[in-house]
Amino acid sequence: MIDLSSDTSRTTEAGGVVGEAVAAAASAARSARVSVRQLADLEHLEAVQNLYEGIWRPDGKTPPVTTELLRALTKAGSYVGGAFDGGELDSGEFIGGELVGACVGFFSPPADEALHSHIAGVATGMRGRNVGYALKLHQRAWALQRQVAEISWTFDPLVRRNAYFNLGKLAAAATEYLPNFYGPMHDGINGTDDTDRLLVTWRLAAPEVALACAGRRGAPHTVGVTALGVSPRDRPVLGTLDGPTVLVAVPDDIERLRATDPARAAAWRSAVRDVLGGLLADGARITGFDRAGRYIVERKDTSWKNTA
Repeated sequence: MIDLSSDTSRTTEAGGVVGEAVAAAASAARSARVSVRQLADLEHLEAVQNLYEGIWRPDGKTPPVTTELLRALTKAGSYVGGAFDGGELDSGEFIGGELVGACVGFFSPPADEALHSHIAGVATGMRGRNVGYALKLHQRAWALQRQVAEISWTFDPLVRRNAYFNLGKLAAAATEYLPNFYGPMHDGINGTDDTDRLLVTWRLAAPEVALACAGRRGAPHTVGVTALGVSPRDRPVLGTLDGPTVLVAVPDDIERLRATDPARAAAWRSAVRDVLGGLLADGARITGFDRAGRYIVERKDTSWKNTA
């Protein structure tokens, strides 16, 4: 159920971390009941464009990606992967089926050693099947076969499910807070809000990543003081920074807030930017994201003692 081609000069033998990654990707695809394949032909690339337009619902003037761009990326050797629901088994491989998820990445400096995963999305009706997880594990195996050491990407720090997925389920490391990174997007997910992003780096051969991809990573330690909490009316509440470990909450459903209460959504954006962005700028480190919807942030050993 997973297509990881080995006919490339940059592919290493399947063994060690590469063999583990291929096996984990195949297991994730089976669990999600999808076929994950690298895409290159025009028909599939056009389907990726249409899938993304359906997810982000752009205004028609700024689609998330175009077929032409995807064609250029695949020709240059970059990554475009797709997850298919259904299909028929032919010579041990699934063919056909409906495209329900896609992930796109391109190489970044240093040449051939790092990949930037620009955009990934899964059809709304497929949520809960772990299709996104299967796509990311396919991308990891594909990259390791080509001796790529790490993959980076950005995500909206206010989207709770994405924070848990990236930091908890994949064990990616948050490295930088980026205020209004893309500028106005005016789509069905971002609305009119600023496009703050959290940059993460996925160190593909790291032990914690291998454990996460094998489904064996434990829950994070969440004892700490609350730097940003949630009121009974789902509004941000400033807390304290007086401790070595602080917890920064995000709302339950920021996308709903953007549609129903843009002012409250903007208040959350401002609060998370100030608190979480400020902590990272001061040298603190995000160590996880818990099921309660809170970032777990470790401060410098002694800096918190000076905040009283």
